[in-house]
Amino acid sequence: MTPIIQTTNLKKTYGDVTAVNSITLSVEKGALFGLLGPNGSGKTTMIKMLTGQIRQTSGSALVLGREVAAEPIWVRQQVGILPEQETPPSFLTALEYLDLVGSIRNLPDITSRADWWFDFLDFADKKNVLCKDLSRGTRQKLMLAQAFIHQPELAFIDEPLINFDPVMQRVVKDFFVEYVKTGNTLFISTHILSIAEEICSGFAILHKGNLLKTGSPQELSEEGISLDDYFLRLVGRNKDA
Repeated sequence: MTPIIQTTNLKKTYGDVTAVNSITLSVEKGALFGLLGPNGSGKTTMIKMLTGQIRQTSGSALVLGREVAAEPIWVRQQVGILPEQETPPSFLTALEYLDLVGSIRNLPDITSRADWWFDFLDFADKKNVLCKDLSRGTRQKLMLAQAFIHQPELAFIDEPLINFDPVMQRVVKDFFVEYVKTGNTLFISTHILSIAEEICSGFAILHKGNLLKTGSPQELSEEGISLDDYFLRLVGRNKDA
């Protein structure tokens, strides 16, 4: 089976700084894949290259069978994207923003789709509030909704739980698990290792732009090693390593 994501020697440099260093990686369809690493390890740069937001310096990236650098707009039309820090337009209400997303994506029944998300993430009382007046957690809910409102077969999610309370974190994690059960694929970037250990089927660890390890939480569990301990050993912060 052809991987839904495939990179070969993918590299991104900014002047003399190497943000991502020759990464070769594949993700199969139906995976809930975690890209793990400390802040500044290259995770967000990877997602931006895989979604055509920035162009790689060298190497290649295939997403849904297409070369991202050659067809960035097509890729962004197909996938869902939840950026780490991007916020919705301040001059629109939450409902107007989802209406705009639906219009851009030519979605039928955008009102019913939006209402489903308002109810599911429990912020229907905020749908007519300007985005600039929403709390960080509510803006995160809105950005999550826009990433999935077209029911993409592949979504890239950067730090998905960062602004959510424990109850909403559980709701979102359960949603992710159910979403991939229907054959969809999620590519999640996070520095919170417990997310990957709890819900991911596979992971890759980045550190200073380098790929240190790929594997699965199940493999580590069978070896009697926690993902947290394994990660700390790899990045050189475990005093016993």
